[in-house]
Amino acid sequence: MTALQKHETVLLKPAVDQLVSDSSGIYIDGTYGRGGHSREILSRLSENGQLLGIDKDPRAIESARELAASDARFSVKQCSFAGIGDELRSRDWLGKLDGVLLDLGVSSPQLDEAERGFSFTQDGPLDMRMNPQDGVSASEWIMNAAESEIADVLYHFGEERFSRRIAKAIVKARAEQRITRTLQLAEIVKEANPAWERHKHPATRAFQAIRIHVNNELSDVTELLEQVISWLRPGGRLVVISFHSLEDRIVKQFIRRHSQGEPIPRGVPIMDEERQVSLKKIGKAIMPEREETTVNPRARSAVMRVAEKK
Repeated sequence: MTALQKHETVLLKPAVDQLVSDSSGIYIDGTYGRGGHSREILSRLSENGQLLGIDKDPRAIESARELAASDARFSVKQCSFAGIGDELRSRDWLGKLDGVLLDLGVSSPQLDEAERGFSFTQDGPLDMRMNPQDGVSASEWIMNAAESEIADVLYHFGEERFSRRIAKAIVKARAEQRITRTLQLAEIVKEANPAWERHKHPATRAFQAIRIHVNNELSDVTELLEQVISWLRPGGRLVVISFHSLEDRIVKQFIRRHSQGEPIPRGVPIMDEERQVSLKKIGKAIMPEREETTVNPRARSAVMRVAEKK
């Protein structure tokens, strides 16, 4: 593995500490990446434990299959983590999972490999798909989306203040030349952005927004959360690591809603079951220690939340 491909797994031991309660249990690593969390989970499991790794990315799946070939407790499925219900049903795992781990966002190898099209600092084809064989590339979307749609994506998924201005610049540029390269788009955004944030590339928010949109990232998180309670056994854990406020807000609100239940008038005696309380929030949000962020600056924005099925 080259230095370029090296991937530092964020919150490695803290996440697995929270996830694994039964060494003979059944677990899901919903975002395999390069297998850091999966290997740590397997180190905690007995010969009877089972772990299923999920990822969209063909390169992640290739790495996962190598691990599966060497460890019978581990198996792999290429798909979105939101779409594993059928797989769990076929294995008779519904309602039997001891833990589900999600490490959201984009991995270091995806960012560092210019040909994947995620980077605004390295030139490559403007793709951004986690699975390059599925869906529409960032370039295709940029070239065909209406100006209003581009502006809405930049605003809602990138929290970009100058979304309309940048969208207008993109539409103007594409009328003159096809936008097919990452640095080409980064330069368009850079020139259209009138207020650069300190220590942040002016195209950061735009690239984040387009990546989230192209990969349906937020809708996948929402779809999984709607199903995950039915996948877990009582006492089973949900552990989610988020890297930006949009993801974290979805997870935080989901845990709050299902741990507090439906609002009721003060003083009315009612059982948790009647309030539809299905989760217990475990502790406060966990952030990486300074030592980890010093070694891996990309960990600085990580937030981990944990909940347990009642």
